[in-house]
Amino acid sequence: MPTLKKLLVAEATEYEFKSAAEANKPRSWLKTVSAFANGVGGSIYFGVSDDGIAIGLSNARKAAEQISELIEARIESAIKNIMLEPLNADGRDILRVQISGGANTPYYYYPGG
Repeated sequence: MPTLKKLLVAEATEYEFKSAAEANKPRSWLKTVSAFANGVGGSIYFGVSDDGIAIGLSNARKAAEQISELIEARIESAIKNIMLEPLNADGRDILRVQISGGANTPYYYYPGG
């Protein structure tokens, strides 16, 4: 299997790297989710540093649950086409969240309360 660095050279308009899910401060990545849904789609790779190195997640399953719950709770309108995929890159567990461009735009992040 190719290493993550060979597959993804740097952040681009189609994907973004996040070192952690940051359930306590999800604003930045939730805004990315809504931007991808409002456009042509894209992927967020959690457990990957800004320079494209897999650093891993301590608990990918828990991160996937938190991410899914936060997207449902904090993105208006409901985004239907999101796929969460656990991956192993360079021996570390990471999570890819793939967001398809949505049909019911606009989608937007709201902080909740």
